[in-house]
Amino acid sequence: MPGGSRRASSEPAWLLPFVLAAVFLLSALPLIRLGWAGLGGIKGGEAARVLLDPATFAALRNTLITATGGMVVSLVLGALFAFTLALTDIRGKLVLSFAFMLPMMIPPQVTALAWVEMSGPSSPLLKTLGLAPPLGSPQPLYSLSGMVLLLGVQHAPLVFLAVKAGLAAIPRDAVEAARLAGASPWRVFRDIVLPLGSPGLVAGAAIAFVSGIGNFGIPAILGIPASIETLPTLIYSRLASFGASTFGEIAVLSTLIAVISAAGLLLQQRALAGRDYRLVGLGGASAAFSLGRFRLWGECLLWGALALVLVAPLLALVASSLVPAYGVPLTLETVSFRAYGEILLRQSLTLTAFRNPLFLASAAAVGLLFVTVPAAYLLARRQGALANLLAVLIEIPYALPGIVLAVAFVLAFAAPLPAIGLTLYGTIWIILAAYLSSFLAVSLKPVMSAMLQMDPSLEEAARLAGAGFLRRMRDVVLPLLAPAAGASVILVFLISANELTVSALLWSAGTQTLGVAIFNLDDSGSSDLASALSVLVVLMVLALMAALEVFAKYLPEGVLPWRN
Repeated sequence: MPGGSRRASSEPAWLLPFVLAAVFLLSALPLIRLGWAGLGGIKGGEAARVLLDPATFAALRNTLITATGGMVVSLVLGALFAFTLALTDIRGKLVLSFAFMLPMMIPPQVTALAWVEMSGPSSPLLKTLGLAPPLGSPQPLYSLSGMVLLLGVQHAPLVFLAVKAGLAAIPRDAVEAARLAGASPWRVFRDIVLPLGSPGLVAGAAIAFVSGIGNFGIPAILGIPASIETLPTLIYSRLASFGASTFGEIAVLSTLIAVISAAGLLLQQRALAGRDYRLVGLGGASAAFSLGRFRLWGECLLWGALALVLVAPLLALVASSLVPAYGVPLTLETVSFRAYGEILLRQSLTLTAFRNPLFLASAAAVGLLFVTVPAAYLLARRQGALANLLAVLIEIPYALPGIVLAVAFVLAFAAPLPAIGLTLYGTIWIILAAYLSSFLAVSLKPVMSAMLQMDPSLEEAARLAGAGFLRRMRDVVLPLLAPAAGASVILVFLISANELTVSALLWSAGTQTLGVAIFNLDDSGSSDLASALSVLVVLMVLALMAALEVFAKYLPEGVLPWRN
């Protein structure tokens, strides 16, 4: 039977229209609405007025400075860990990789708050250690350099993942041949490893730059107190001071962010255009270099870096949550769990902020399976332009800065829905819709990996035995997909439960999320409550990551980012 006929007979008629409709509603429709608003702004002269505004120029300059500087810091940190863990005989690689990925899993506003509590004259941790600067000293992180540092720490795991993936493809026999020919370790690294690893460096740099462009949490915590605006915080302030021209302004500003992000990705493609390395040999140059007597020094360097960028800020966050007031040193006499009692038992705001993310994250994580399982089935068995278009449309919302996606949903659903007359704007449902769009690609990846590893002959045998599509899905496909589907649910839940950038523009009274609650508590001066809530969020992230690690052996390869 020809391949096209066999595919048609094994695939129900409703599958392709269902996947197309779901992807169109979640991905294409909001972006089309954003593009239409941007064109309207150009025709009406709104774009020129917004772009020539001095506030836009200042925000654009600050955005480019912080994103570029953060990219450099991410490159240094991410490449150091990637090269060391992938190519040397360092010990404890899994634990180091797990810990290094944690900043990416923690919400950016939690990262910023932890670092603020670790530095400055009012740091409870520094006061306890007797290292706090004199009272009245400025907080050094409330600056462009502070934002650069934290953006670099937040996005270093992205560089780590990109570089490590490239290094895993380097043929071991090429490295071994060079060593047998008498090349020194430095010569092998310079002439073989670095050129072959450079595509990963370029890709990681581009991802870190684009992520820095759209980051809201760090510029909000560090920039707003110092009156330093970036494009995402400028959009937030414009939406907060709602006026007649607000939608037009935020559409233009969001389009500007999207253009800068696209330019960064195009520069990445141009930088890699002339590089065509054909890798032949056994991939995975693991432990290509033996550090010998320098191994202990290398391990001390990596653990010391983690202690500085991860452990110390989190300890400061815990210390801040245990003191009765801002700036009080942590001692046996001052330690108090009042903030946790307020958060868990008495604060209606934080109780709502816990309830909403749990509902949103659960609904998004489980609900996306109803789209990603059919989509993975379709993409695994189809080839051609339509399948490629579907894959691109699924990836675009996750690749876009969250602030741009949020504005797209504001514009798409600000007016009542046709026919039914209901509006999603100002309700929790618009946040859920945005989550479904943003994390569609995250949900698809593990399911798609498992689908590609599945032997098609199993389903084909069931089909020849007379089993219909739904019966084959229930008895053959879904049991084999179950571990990957579980990983998909946990990954989406982990990311969406702590999300801030999208929900910061879409929340209203009664729909606050954890990210919004932490930002609002810190902005109102309740640093102890913000710190306590942040500690609880970090504990939740650690618990979910640990759960994924426990079930790692049942998951497709590559699903867990911290595993080789």
